[in-house]
Order: sequence, then C-alpha cells, then structure tokens
Amino acid sequence: MTSFDVIILGAGAAGLMCAISAGRRGRRVLVLDHAPQAGAKILISGGGRCNFTNTGTVPERFLSDNPHFCRSALSRYRPADFVALVQKHGIAFHEKTLGQLFCDGSAREIVAMLLAECGAAGVDVRLGHRVTEVGRSDAFRVETDQGAFAAGSLVLATGGLSIPKMGATGFAYDAARQFGLRLTEIRPGLVPLTFDGDLLTLMRPLSGVSLDSSVSLDRRTFREATLFTHRGLSGPAVLQISSYWREGPITLNLLPGVDTAAFLLARKRARPKAGLGSVLAEALPARLAQALAASDSGEGLRLADVPDRVLVALASRLTAWRVTPSGTEGYAKAEVTCGGVDTRDLSSRTMAANAVPGLFAIGEAVDVTGWLGGYNFQWAWASGWCAGEAA
Repeated sequence: MTSFDVIILGAGAAGLMCAISAGRRGRRVLVLDHAPQAGAKILISGGGRCNFTNTGTVPERFLSDNPHFCRSALSRYRPADFVALVQKHGIAFHEKTLGQLFCDGSAREIVAMLLAECGAAGVDVRLGHRVTEVGRSDAFRVETDQGAFAAGSLVLATGGLSIPKMGATGFAYDAARQFGLRLTEIRPGLVPLTFDGDLLTLMRPLSGVSLDSSVSLDRRTFREATLFTHRGLSGPAVLQISSYWREGPITLNLLPGVDTAAFLLARKRARPKAGLGSVLAEALPARLAQALAASDSGEGLRLADVPDRVLVALASRLTAWRVTPSGTEGYAKAEVTCGGVDTRDLSSRTMAANAVPGLFAIGEAVDVTGWLGGYNFQWAWASGWCAGEAA
C-alpha cells in the first residue's frame, strides 16, 4: 500500500485546486479519479471556453441551508486570486457580461494550467482509477481497481449528480454518510423547467425562440434571456430561478422595462387597422407574438376592434405571466447539484469535518451552490484552496 499525506478523490476544479494548495505546502498529495481525463466538466463549461469566475462574487449569490458558511472561503480566495493565476500562465480572457470571465480560446487552457501547477507542486495525479472501498483506522485507506493507498487526510471532491454522462456519481455523498456526515436535500440546480398540458402545447412550437425577459419567484428576480424548448423553458433567467424553485408558479415578464399598456394603446391610435399579432411582433419575436395573439383570441383582430380594457389586461399578462412548471429536466441537464454535505458538519475556514479528523469535503459535494455565471467555479477554487491549506 502506497502512503501519502493527502489523498484527494476527484480531479475536477475543486480537487485540482486543493492539490495545488496542499502540494505547495510540501505535502505529498495523490489525486485519484475514475475518469480518463482531468477536469471533464471544466472542458465543457462555457461552451468550451470555461466561465472560470465572476468578478461580482458575493456570498448572497450562493444557495445553502446556511447562507453564511461560504463567506470565509470566498473571502480568503477571491476571483482576483484566480485571475492572477490565469494571467501568470498567459491565458487570454474577456468579460462577457455581468462579471462573467471566459477564456478567449479554449477551456483546455484552464485544465492544462491546473495540471501544470499540480506538476510544479509535486502532486501525483492518477486517472482511470476506480475507487472500490474507502475506510479509516490509523489512516484513511482507499482501495482502487489499480491498487491501494493510504493517507492521514482524505478530501471528497468528486462533485454532485449533475451531468451523469460526464461521469458524475453520488460517490461523495455515500462516502460522507459512511463517515457520519449529514446531507441536506439534494436536487438538480441551474436546470431547464418542464411543462405539461396547455402550456406545453403553447411552448413546444416555440422551441428555439429566445428573448430578453425577467423571471421571478417570491422576491427573487433574474433578468436575462429565456429560451423556449420542446419541453418547456430554459435560458439563463430560467436556469437561475430553477435553483430556487420546488413547486408552484413562477412569473415571467416578457417585456421588462417596457410600459406595455402604454405601448399597446399608442399603437391602437397610430395603427388601428394593424393586427394584434403584428403589433406584438414589434416588441417580441414574431413566432411568440403570433402564438400569444392566438392564445388570447386576438388572432386576426384589428387593434381598432380591441377594447382598451382588453389591451390593458393583455399588457398585464405579458408582464406578469404566471406559469407553473410540472418539473425539471433533471440531473442529465442540470449544471449543478443543489444541496450536499451539511455545512453544520464542516469548518467554514478549512472545509474539514468537525467530528472526523483529517476528512474534508469541497466543491459541489458541499451544500453551497452558486448562481449561473462562474460562481460555482469560484466556490470550487475557494473551497479547494482552503482545504489544501489545512489538509
């Protein structure tokens, strides 16, 4: 059995950052992953360009049963720290929108950077190693299909259940339970919403239509694009609200920033012979405008024939359209997993298990989930770095 100081299970964003941090301290670090390549989710993120952080990172943009838990790690390893690492390796990047930083080139540059830093820190990264058993006596023992390893510290960094086709499993949750750690409710996050019945009948023919919108749930509102799909709704605004949704209606404003009633009444005076669908198409995608006009029994009607009170009521529906999802597209399409290892059982400074000396949990495995737009990568870097400084 080969011995190390630290064994990290998972060669994703959090695991590699933890390895770099621990390796720089002179710790003998082993990273194990069942996948044939490191950073699989990094490679597909951001359309292959990796939205690697967000300059607007604040604790309020993360979900957790304990919303204060993430503060310590995020304050100790900031977006600027990761940007400095990216710049050190000469990786060109740009801000796309809303503080989101992307590589100009390929996400492969981020994975190559992390592996290069692991190499410089003397980290042993072994891929294609399937873990068959984990235990603890005097030290942690990890059995794999290619040998056994031991270490005084064990880091759970295998992520959550999202995108199983990329190799995601519930391993971190099973291991956490094995060592007595609690779990919070686990569910898909940043995931498209599905609909049924009349709503799906309306939405399905609109598949591919996208528009600027705001989507609200309770007191939370996101203004970004909404995309109609053959199963319901997606796009950044919907993905954001999905992390907060469990049941009941959400509210869509299809014309944010527009006084829709004034717009329709003004068009009635200026274009009384125009059809409702063609007027709506001035402000909305044509297919959506026609579908909404038809669903409102306004297909073929001239504006002159529509009473003002009906136009005002239509404006209210366009800016406060309450729709109730039937569910989500699940982990197969979820960008993250909400919930995970209960933060009550972890140190917010080191990510160490309070009752199991030497055990750590980081990244997506923990009950901390960020908004869309680089926040989850920043949590991975921050939680991984903090664990690496203590493991």
